[in-house]
Amino acid sequence: MNKKIIVIGIALMMVGLLLVGCGGGGESGKQANTDGTYNIKIGSPLVESHPGHKGFLKFKELVEKESNGKIKVEIFPNGVLGGDRELTEAVQLGTVTMTLSSTSPVANFEKSFYLFDLPFLFPDRETAYQVLDGPLGQKLLDNLSSQGIKGLGYWENGFRHITNSKHPIKKLEDLQGLKLRTMENKLHIAAWKQLGANPTPMAFGELFTALQQRTVDGQENPLALIDSNKFYEVQDYLTLSGHVYTPFVIMMNNDFFNSLPQDLQQVVLDAVKEAGEYQRNLMKEQEDDSLQVIKDAGVEVYELSKDEKDRMIKALEPVYDEGAKIIGDRKLIDQLMAEVEKYSK
Repeated sequence: MNKKIIVIGIALMMVGLLLVGCGGGGESGKQANTDGTYNIKIGSPLVESHPGHKGFLKFKELVEKESNGKIKVEIFPNGVLGGDRELTEAVQLGTVTMTLSSTSPVANFEKSFYLFDLPFLFPDRETAYQVLDGPLGQKLLDNLSSQGIKGLGYWENGFRHITNSKHPIKKLEDLQGLKLRTMENKLHIAAWKQLGANPTPMAFGELFTALQQRTVDGQENPLALIDSNKFYEVQDYLTLSGHVYTPFVIMMNNDFFNSLPQDLQQVVLDAVKEAGEYQRNLMKEQEDDSLQVIKDAGVEVYELSKDEKDRMIKALEPVYDEGAKIIGDRKLIDQLMAEVEKYSK
């Protein structure tokens, strides 16, 4: 009898240890260190010259100061821990505490983020800020909790523009058959197909080589990314289309955030907001500089005319219907459109 009790006791102990190990979610399961401090491990897909990385440096400075050293921050840039999708998964698991991603890859985890992939949605960045920092933007961040992620806020990624190595894109017909790298995002793929291009989903880390080897003809990204990743070295033409505005989503492992005392949670939230304002200003300042770098490299630059932009918008109307199907909530799109109209007046 005693032996049975001992065996059962050991078995229960082993199950308990297993549950503790599984429930911790990787590094987030460690939570506080023995001295009561906390470590935030940030994985970033961005190079160190990008304003997004500088935003993380500002976040580190603010958090370590305002927490009186109770929180230590370590940043791993240049995609050394993975791209957007891999880092988002790592934050889910807790092997990385915090990351930043374009909204487009995040939509693969929480479909309501497809809202921000609707083409030609925001007329300017100020309207985008109002929507993102308002109730609708917060609602989408809160939706991430079901994925084990704490949505902390939005930083600036920017309006996306088209580069290619084939010919200038001045009108809708110039997109026909163009093999264009796009993100692994249903709405982006649907939009480029609707415009007659040949969208090719590909990880961002593979893009420079693909452009260099002409595996794809072109790509589309904000100017800061085109500049910081030197795509101008392997592309001949840039069209300022501004077809999609993509913010960065700042994300943290949900278990880790909840493990922080309330005062330190507020330190993190305040630091994300302040660093975000700093980062957004940096992006605005760098945009003109990035455009000049691209021009100086010999890339031919064109601006899409209003008439051609209107033609593209008209051609892309079915993509909004596709978005409603994917998101599963037409009312959410209507709410977003109403907010855009309200703030853009």
